[in-house]
Amino acid sequence: MKTGTIPLDTLPGGLDLYRTLESGQSYLWRRSDGEMYSGAPAPDEWYYTVVDGTVVRVRLSADALEWESTADAEPVVRRLLRLDDDLEAIVAAAPDDPLLAEAYEAHRGMRLVEDPPFGCLISFICSAQMRVGRIHTMVSTLAREYGDAVEFDGETYHAFPTPAQLAAATEADLRELGLGYRAPYVVRTAELVADGEADPAEARDLEYESAREYLKRFVGVGDKVADCVLLFSLEFDQAVPLDTWLKSAIEDYYPDCDRGSYGATSRAIREELGGEYAGYAQTYIFHHLRTGE
Repeated sequence: MKTGTIPLDTLPGGLDLYRTLESGQSYLWRRSDGEMYSGAPAPDEWYYTVVDGTVVRVRLSADALEWESTADAEPVVRRLLRLDDDLEAIVAAAPDDPLLAEAYEAHRGMRLVEDPPFGCLISFICSAQMRVGRIHTMVSTLAREYGDAVEFDGETYHAFPTPAQLAAATEADLRELGLGYRAPYVVRTAELVADGEADPAEARDLEYESAREYLKRFVGVGDKVADCVLLFSLEFDQAVPLDTWLKSAIEDYYPDCDRGSYGATSRAIREELGGEYAGYAQTYIFHHLRTGE
């Protein structure tokens, strides 16, 4: 076993691990007590995920982020949790906006994540009309049923399935697992990636709006899901997914940004929330409004 620590005082803006991993950005991590997305933090529990066959576990101590893995995982941890982002500078550069200032103050240390593109894509295809806890359960079930089992420290962990593994599922199989009408979307999307017809990672090299259009070729992906994948997997920090909470925020706080279409409204709210880091602002506002904290 490899272990290590990353001192919190080396991370500008700090790190709130609970909010980072349980704010609706990622469904590819799990918590050792099985209570992820229960609404209650558990500071002593490990969060874990499997990346390229490697188990990675993380938790916070009083002054550091601890990690354990089957390999030297510090570079992976830094990437997945975006520990090299300068949160202090991002917050300082934010527009003068009362709601955003309130959200940044209430949820200090929440960072964006960088999930693997395929797992992120399937997660948000599954997210349609679902609560965050139910989405997490659904994605965890896919890993348990179709992903590789990995042994580590006397425990068995399950990786998120590869495109080929998920493409081998049938629509009926996935409906039995509770995916409902999303089942054919997941199977067809997995087939597209497994067959080499498209790859969500390829969007990384495109201009933002072109990248969003590219992702919409996957079955079950519209503008909002595409924006989620761009923001939480491909580092398009300007992406602002217009979900129910953001639409409510626009109606109540930014009515001038409602331009009648997703594309035009997206451009207006991105500018309103600061442009380059508008996705950070969106994530804080989403979590602030959803939790009421």
